Amino acid sequence: MAGPTRIGRRVAIVDGYRTPFCKAGTEFAKLTSQDLGKAVVQELVARTELDPKEIDAMVYGNVVPTVAAPNVAREIIITAGLPRTIHATTVMRACASATEATTNAANSIAIGVYDTAIVGGVECLSDVPILFSRSFSDALVAASRAKTLPDRLRCFAKIRPKDLLPVPPAIAERSTGLTMGQHAEAMAKENKISRRAQDELALRSHQRAAAGTEDGRLTAEIVPVLLPREKRAVTKDNHIRPDTTLEALSKLKPAFDKRHGSVTAGNACPVTDGASAMLIMAEEKAKALGLKPLGYIRSYANAAVDPNWQLLIGPVFAIAKALDHAGLTLAQMDLVDLHEAFAAQVLSITQGLGSKAFAEERLGRSKAVGEVDPDKLNVLGGSIAIGHPFAATATRQMVTVLHELKRRNKQYGVVAQCAAGAMGAAIILERE
Repeated sequence: MAGPTRIGRRVAIVDGYRTPFCKAGTEFAKLTSQDLGKAVVQELVARTELDPKEIDAMVYGNVVPTVAAPNVAREIIITAGLPRTIHATTVMRACASATEATTNAANSIAIGVYDTAIVGGVECLSDVPILFSRSFSDALVAASRAKTLPDRLRCFAKIRPKDLLPVPPAIAERSTGLTMGQHAEAMAKENKISRRAQDELALRSHQRAAAGTEDGRLTAEIVPVLLPREKRAVTKDNHIRPDTTLEALSKLKPAFDKRHGSVTAGNACPVTDGASAMLIMAEEKAKALGLKPLGYIRSYANAAVDPNWQLLIGPVFAIAKALDHAGLTLAQMDLVDLHEAFAAQVLSITQGLGSKAFAEERLGRSKAVGEVDPDKLNVLGGSIAIGHPFAATATRQMVTVLHELKRRNKQYGVVAQCAAGAMGAAIILERE
């Protein structure tokens, strides 16, 4: 097994917060990604009592940008009133975007480019950009260049009613033509994941998230978001169902394979708005400022597989690599947090991790990566219950795991996400 990777300075995660995660079209329907990112970043800086002049950069994830703010990271820095000298970059790697943001900034800190950075991600799927058809777009461009009114009108002469239909963002994988839900359904069939097992995982997600909300463990990580028009603040997630039951979940109809499917709206994550942010810095910088970090980045890894195989299985490969880089085993992980795009995907990942045959055939290893203890897995629920603003989920996971490690006086946690394009990401966190 490879030894731990220690190149450059050790990177500390000082603190982190998120907004409430709310179903698209509900509480944050009138807000933008910029609004949500501003709210959490401002509060993060205020609660850490950090002099904003100490911040070198912001690397932030955003999967569905608006044309008004394609580099939302920079817009957040400016509207949040932070120093305009802070370099800001927006990154996109689907559901692993916040991990990408974190590791990009961590790499720069490790080699001395930055000392301090804000990382995280935001998604406001209530504010999805709607495009015009190519024909209508071409006509609009031509009309803008025309010099007279008759010339402008002639630009639209060939436009037909069908050309006026809006073109929403693509939801299918370009390489396969299938939606992520259809891929999850295929994985459930290939890996023989039962409907009951999926519903049981979904129920556990809601129960654990509800418990964490009730006792304050999850709400302690949430910053309020003001709704100026309504003169009130949103303070908690709005998709968690504390009263759901296995019976209720079992009655939901399959969403992607109507006749023989097992993936439903109940055992999949909802479309969600929200933002998250963490403050990370070089270990010696944190010590110089008198800050006590939540934890440290031990290692990370990325992976990609053939989209025509199992689109959402990437975390198995990424976790195996990250553990090798860290010089640790899955058995040594005190907590495991897997993004819950679909219950079928989570169960396929845990099955792959625990399978010797999978390890031999796919990972080139002589033994399985390891069994995942259900009592260590997503202990405060996951995306099925809490919601999934694409680019904000990974930092939510990291902050939750680090706080829970502290409460349990434990040392190691692994956080992983599957991502569109048949990719996976994993990061190993540690406490001292």
